[in-house]
Amino acid sequence: MATSRLSDTTLEHFADLLRKRRDELVEMMRSNDDALAQVRESLGEGTNDDEHDPEGPTMSDEWSKLTGLQSEGEAELREVDAALARIEAREFGMCESCGNAIGRPRLEARPYTTLCIDCARKAEAR
Repeated sequence: MATSRLSDTTLEHFADLLRKRRDELVEMMRSNDDALAQVRESLGEGTNDDEHDPEGPTMSDEWSKLTGLQSEGEAELREVDAALARIEAREFGMCESCGNAIGRPRLEARPYTTLCIDCARKAEAR
């Protein structure tokens, strides 16, 4: 794989962004775990007539929402960790498809991306 053309200062900037996002994801997932535990507890008590509560979402709706958020968080966390590993290996910022540099504006918007904008468009079109 090509070596990053980004300076050490720029790589550290992106490492900081990614570590911050990682911390946010871990906290969000911790909060979702707590909420899932409450839903599990509520379902285990068997006292909630969950499907007939006119005041809000059903427990199954809440369960579905929270497990979906957890799955998305886990996937993004894997992407963030992979990007941090690419920084460590000095491979960050290089498109995994064409080998060209990924533009800085794209990296600022999505620092864990692995594709330049042209390759991302091509992949999306498929």
